Order: sequence, then C-alpha cells, then structure tokens
Amino acid sequence: MCKNLVSVERYDRIALVRFDKSDSANALSFSLMRELTAVAEDLANDPNLCAVVLTGRDDNFCLGMDLKDSEVSQSATANLSERRKALKTGPRMCDAWEKIEAITIVAIEGWCAGGGAALAVSCDLRVFADSSYFYVPEIERGFNMSWGSVPRITNLVGPAKAKRIIVLAEKVSATSAKKWGIADYIVAKGDAVDKAMQIATHAACLPPNSVHICKSAINAHSNVLNGATSHADMDQFALMQNSDDCAEGVQAFLEKRDPVYKGN
Repeated sequence: MCKNLVSVERYDRIALVRFDKSDSANALSFSLMRELTAVAEDLANDPNLCAVVLTGRDDNFCLGMDLKDSEVSQSATANLSERRKALKTGPRMCDAWEKIEAITIVAIEGWCAGGGAALAVSCDLRVFADSSYFYVPEIERGFNMSWGSVPRITNLVGPAKAKRIIVLAEKVSATSAKKWGIADYIVAKGDAVDKAMQIATHAACLPPNSVHICKSAINAHSNVLNGATSHADMDQFALMQNSDDCAEGVQAFLEKRDPVYKGN
C-alpha cells in the first residue's frame, strides 16, 4: 500500500509506516495528516496485526505543523465553523493512531517537534536515536498545545516536567527524554527503525488477541481522564489563532527573528 506521502510495508503481523514530505522539516500538512489518519484507520481494522512501526525521514522525524501549507492560511482566515472543522484534522489523526489495538512504536531520528511530538505521544512506545530532540514550540509561536497531547505528555512525564516541555518549551535531548519517560529506548543515530522493528518482531510472536486486549486495558486505565482535560483544547487553539500574539509568533518564526508578545 503506497500513497503520495505515506507508505506502508507489511511483514506478516507487522506494519512499517513511513511518511516523507521530501524536505528535511517533514512538517505536517493537512494532506499528510489526512493520509496518516486513513492509514491508521485501515490498520486498526486488521485483527491479526500485532505491531506497527511509525517513522518519518532519516534526518528528522517531524518538525511540526507545516505553517507554509496553503490550507493553514485558508483555515486562519475562514469563519469559525470552517476553522473548527479544519482544526479537527490533527486531533483526529492522533486519536486514530491511539486507537490502533496493535502495539505502536515510533522510530525517531533528528527532531520530533510540535505536531510531530503530539503524534509520537499518541502511540505506545518511542525509540529515539541518541542525537534526537523532543520539542514543543507551540507557546513560543503564540499558540497553545492541543490535539489531546497535554494529558498524554503529562501521563508520561508528570506535571512538573510537562510544564517544562509544554509551557517553557524546553528542548529535551534523547538522554533526558529517556530519564523523563518520553523515550523508551535510545539507540545510535540511524538505528531507530531497526530497534523498533526488533520490538515489533517480539510483539508479532505473541497472540494478537492478548496483545489487543491488554493494551486496551492499560489505555482505558491511564487515559480515562484525557478527554475531560483536553476536550476544549481545539477551541482554545481557535481562540489563540485569532490573537495578535499568534500572528506575531508565526510572523517572527517565518522571518527567523525573536517575537515580541504584548498579551493581545
């Protein structure tokens, strides 16, 4: 199965999913997010699948939302109903990956930032190359962190470190990511996919129904309050999207300068 930006390779009970925008940022456009959602929904329908490995490019997993995507600018100037519809694309993608019953393993090389970080924490396990970084720059850009990722990150690292990651936008190295609970494994640069496939191969030797049932039970326990705490983050994003600070943050990013925020 191969689409424009996402490819899927099948190895019996394992699926290896790659997404590549053909540029080093490997940023999430609306079209890419829709493809990743469709792939996740397709894989979720396979009762024999035990493991899914998700990876981006060899130089960077993903540097976040593609702010240069034409659909981003269209969404920013649309009416509220249209913006709310467009803003559901990211959280729908993350939810689709979280709902896969097979074990999902993310192989991360380079940067895993913003929307890429949100996607990574919606999966079960993360393999980091030792040169990788985890980074949530949304507040630095004048947005809030959304897509249901705030409770997911908090579940992994606890509230204090979640504030360092999300509010203070600290760049988290692979070593710190392992200590904090974001990374489950650290490997040499270039080996993330191979390690993820090793884990997937182990999972594929297990009975599929037991894998699905036990993963679902763990998620039901650990994610029980996620919806309650993040149900409004999309509307909060829509509110921030219309602020002067958001416009300044995006413009400063595109102009590669420091933003000047005024609380408007």
